[in-house]
Amino acid sequence: MTRDLVYGRNAVREALRGRREVLELWVSERAAGQLDWLGEGPRPHVVKERALTEAAGTPDHQGVVAWAAPYPYADPWELAAGKAPLLACLDQVTDPRNLGAVVRSAAGAGATGVVLPAHGSAQVTPAVCRASAGTVEHLPVAVVPNLARYLAEIKRDDLWSYAAAADAPGTMWSADLTGGVALVFGAEGKGVRPLVRKTCDGTIAIPLADGVESLNVSVAAAVLLYEARRQRSGARP
Repeated sequence: MTRDLVYGRNAVREALRGRREVLELWVSERAAGQLDWLGEGPRPHVVKERALTEAAGTPDHQGVVAWAAPYPYADPWELAAGKAPLLACLDQVTDPRNLGAVVRSAAGAGATGVVLPAHGSAQVTPAVCRASAGTVEHLPVAVVPNLARYLAEIKRDDLWSYAAAADAPGTMWSADLTGGVALVFGAEGKGVRPLVRKTCDGTIAIPLADGVESLNVSVAAAVLLYEARRQRSGARP
């Protein structure tokens, strides 16, 4: 049976509380004595730290390693079909830590989900689960064969897409993000690819102080997603 590795305390805890079955659980002696939520899953096996590091492939496991059923990706068209969806679409973001941080911010901002292209992009891996602090277990993440085509297909009068771009003529303060919105973020240094950007209804910039050219993609995603949340709540800036 195919199974996925998950490591890190928050990542494993949320996997136990999430949508997929946790099949096996290894913990260090120290973690076994500290974590009362271990009883929510299969009986943990207490093993040496070295065994945990070898299993995780990193010492960054915090004393907890698990194996779970494969990650359940969401249907991208179902995510877009709801009323006033808020989507974070990542265009060729390959760093799993950035993907995990975006998922965590998207979950905190109440986004509908995260959409990734099938090629040239990070997917949900153990490092992504760890970086998302387990929120990837609760926020839907979908994969599409072609991001530009997907954005073109989900367009409708009440669902607009915006590419985050430093050279955009308008800022997030002048954009209307109260309806259905797909926010598209590109990889650092490259930005959103030209065809994907062309497919979007417009571009949007984050106002930056003089001397600052850009933000990390996960930070940019957090800023724009929370601006969308603020607008939807009717709060004043």
